[in-house]
Amino acid sequence: MNVYKNCPQFSNAKYCLRLIEKPDTQDLLKVYSDVDAVKLFNCDNCHGDDFYYTTFERMQQAVDFWVEAYANGWFVRWSVVDNANGSVIGTIEAFKRDAEDYFTDCALLRLDLRSDYEKSDEIESIMSLIAEPSLNLFGCSMVATKAIAKATERIAALNKLGFVCAKEKLVGHDGTQYGDYFVLRKNMVK
Repeated sequence: MNVYKNCPQFSNAKYCLRLIEKPDTQDLLKVYSDVDAVKLFNCDNCHGDDFYYTTFERMQQAVDFWVEAYANGWFVRWSVVDNANGSVIGTIEAFKRDAEDYFTDCALLRLDLRSDYEKSDEIESIMSLIAEPSLNLFGCSMVATKAIAKATERIAALNKLGFVCAKEKLVGHDGTQYGDYFVLRKNMVK
């Protein structure tokens, strides 16, 4: 299956992950203008973007770019929908990373959530939908995601899902080294 030709949707009782759509912009503004949430986002190697957007226009530009990125096969960005109320409460970006460091042949996941959803059980429910399937979707030997030390709820969820903290650093396009990555290798999946 080519994820860039046919993007799958994932769901469980609580959440649905579906390809981002332009009408998601208003809900996403609540996520990307949430100061507490932005502190936990992974903006490593993102050309200086901190993902803090405070206007509808700036949020729309980001959504437009994410739609374009998918059309060009750069990455997939799924909207995270709360099934209880139909609102979009975050996004998860995924792409295959081939590089000259430890994080090669790797599906890199970037989860951005509204701060009121930054709870271990909620994160586990969301990540359980996409972590293992990413191995096959992107044809990779491992999945990696970032969780900084103060993201204790996120780290607890990742540990429950079998992710382990990597000692290795991800090396950016300009040589910058980034830490705080957790990995799930194909051979670690139960």
